[in-house]
Amino acid sequence: MSDYEHTCLIRGDGGATLRAILDQICNKWTLLIVATLDRGTLRFTDLHRQIPGISQRMLTLTLRNLERDGLVARTVYAEVPPRVEYELTPVGKSLIPPALALAGWAIEHVPHIEASRAAYQPKPGR
Repeated sequence: MSDYEHTCLIRGDGGATLRAILDQICNKWTLLIVATLDRGTLRFTDLHRQIPGISQRMLTLTLRNLERDGLVARTVYAEVPPRVEYELTPVGKSLIPPALALAGWAIEHVPHIEASRAAYQPKPGR
């Protein structure tokens, strides 16, 4: 296997399947929700309170997508008022190590990226 043959895993079927999954995982809120649920099971209001800036609508939509993809389990209790709790599934928990690795990479490279952004001058025609 060449040094870069493994990138075929990223490109796969033209990238369509993997891109759809990564778009969901790497959106603005998913990793914050997953990291928050890594601490344990939470009710919607507690989860909403612990993620500053997320709207109720966006939290609802993201939780639905995570439940659909099997990363989050939703449990509804037959109480008045109804109680709903969210927790990570084993697949959701398995996302934590690669997310931490990516975050570590970002932290390590912040100075370089910020310096590059500051020095960047768009070329004519861009």
